[in-house]
Amino acid sequence: MSLFLLTFLLLYGGMHYYAYRKLAAAFLLPMPAVVSVVLFMAAMVCAPLFVRLAEREGLGTVASITAYAGYIWMGILFLFFTASLAIDGARLLARGAGLLLERDFSPLLPNNRQAFVSAVLVSLAVGVYGYFEALALRTEKIVIETGKLPSEIKRFTIVQISDVHLGLIVGKERLQRIVSTIEAAHPDMLVSTGDLVDGQMDGMQDLAAELRKLHTGYGKFAVTGNHEYYAGIDHAMDFTRQAGFTVLHGAATEVYGVLSVVGVDDPAGLRFGTRLPVEKDVLEKADQEKFVLLLKHRPVVAKEGAERFDLQLSGHIHKGQIFPFGLVTSLFYPVRTGFSRPDKLTSLYVSRGTGTWGPPIRFLAPPEVTVIELVNSGR
Repeated sequence: MSLFLLTFLLLYGGMHYYAYRKLAAAFLLPMPAVVSVVLFMAAMVCAPLFVRLAEREGLGTVASITAYAGYIWMGILFLFFTASLAIDGARLLARGAGLLLERDFSPLLPNNRQAFVSAVLVSLAVGVYGYFEALALRTEKIVIETGKLPSEIKRFTIVQISDVHLGLIVGKERLQRIVSTIEAAHPDMLVSTGDLVDGQMDGMQDLAAELRKLHTGYGKFAVTGNHEYYAGIDHAMDFTRQAGFTVLHGAATEVYGVLSVVGVDDPAGLRFGTRLPVEKDVLEKADQEKFVLLLKHRPVVAKEGAERFDLQLSGHIHKGQIFPFGLVTSLFYPVRTGFSRPDKLTSLYVSRGTGTWGPPIRFLAPPEVTVIELVNSGR
């Protein structure tokens, strides 16, 4: 069993145990109810694994039903866990204040049943809202002035998608909305910064055809994310190429004399036997006289080679996808979403992601298609 899988099962199982303890403290459950709840929770812990197994066996309907049930439950459980922790924290603070002030605040505090019901209602309300927020695709636009564009190019439009996670949850209807949003931006170039796909590739031909409809004057480029490897890198790359993208595996390419695009593979490839070149060495292949665009799934700016690109486009963290999970991702990736300058040498844009992973829910992290306008400064 991989360390990632073991960690996931321990954490996710722990959240279920916490929820069960809250339920048991709120209601006196008869033994048949206890057994039913435990069996249901055990099934939900294993649901993501069942989804992968069903996909591999070609059981598309079973995989789809299990995915929706399991991942919606995952989102609601996380929201319940968060709400319950907040209530527990408030009760603990109130009791501490009571000890300091020598006052009894217990009549003002919710009992176990009230706390449980309140957390359930909050998680359901936020879950419903978050389901619709996940569908509310936004266009985020940034403008960058540069003196590195050819004199005849006054404005160059790059559209970025990231973390679409096409598969059982994000399907044709969602993709059509994404494609329409991209078309409305009239991009000169389209880039995908990883996790375009999620899961097995069976039945994905229609999705590739939707993306293949997108035509840009200067091409479509993509790099791998971690989920391309989880889905099966060969199948994922076949899909990406069928969708009309040129995949950059640690490579630099010049785009019709206008700019240089550099793409690096996700480090997840190391666990699957992919050899990753040194990023600095790849960047050295780019023409420094032109605007250098670096496509990199994870929002990590390497110290070496930072002076060799003008803008890095990344994704991966989804802005946490469901608040307050973004507080957890910030421990591993201490960069903010959107545009930033981590130091004087580099510019970084981190997308919130265009689709969803796992739960079809977003809360305070709406999906986006990013439009980057490069404007010729004339210098």
